[in-house]
Amino acid sequence: MTHRPVRVAIIDSGVNPAHPHVGGVAGGTAIAADGSSAGDYIDRLGHGTAVAAAIRERAPDAELLAVKVFDQRLSASIEALVAGIGWAAAHDADLINLSLGTANRDHTAALRSAVVRAAAAGALVVAAGTHDGVAYLPGSLDGVVRVELEWSCSRLAVEVVSGAGGGDTVCRASGYPRPVPGVPPARNLKGISFAVANVTGVLARELTGGSRLSYDAAIAALRHRQP
Repeated sequence: MTHRPVRVAIIDSGVNPAHPHVGGVAGGTAIAADGSSAGDYIDRLGHGTAVAAAIRERAPDAELLAVKVFDQRLSASIEALVAGIGWAAAHDADLINLSLGTANRDHTAALRSAVVRAAAAGALVVAAGTHDGVAYLPGSLDGVVRVELEWSCSRLAVEVVSGAGGGDTVCRASGYPRPVPGVPPARNLKGISFAVANVTGVLARELTGGSRLSYDAAIAALRHRQP
């Protein structure tokens, strides 16, 4: 299979492709609360653009897809989230960045099904796992690259560790985004969202698009680059 740049779908508040830290996107969509889609994927909250910038910093050659599920606030329906994962997989995403999650276990079946369908299409989901003692979906599901926040990590590093009792693999990363000139880190956006983006960016740099990505291959790539 012909290799191509890794394609990363960013399910978030959209992306501003004109931002100098983003440098354009390969396409996108906006998903409404009922799961329907439209063309306006421009970010008006800034969160998705900052996520895209963090990914672009690590993987300048990646192709970015903007999947807008947040509009006026950082909240989305489960229907929008499931539809966003499906759209990304249908548009040949290799990696699906979910700098978000839900603690509502009632959504387990719907999100597990979405993750399985994405994997069957060759798309690997990277999402927040456990944060402040809360296990989030879909990040805590099997087959998802599980990310946790670790402030002691260098901003450009990723730690791969076994979970409690030697269980599920966890990827730990800094919660700081790409720096903005003139803005102190304490006043910039930060948190688990950017730990997820930082892991996605490393994977986008380490892996090759155009071939089916597996969870095991992704974890091996992250381990290989450990200090």
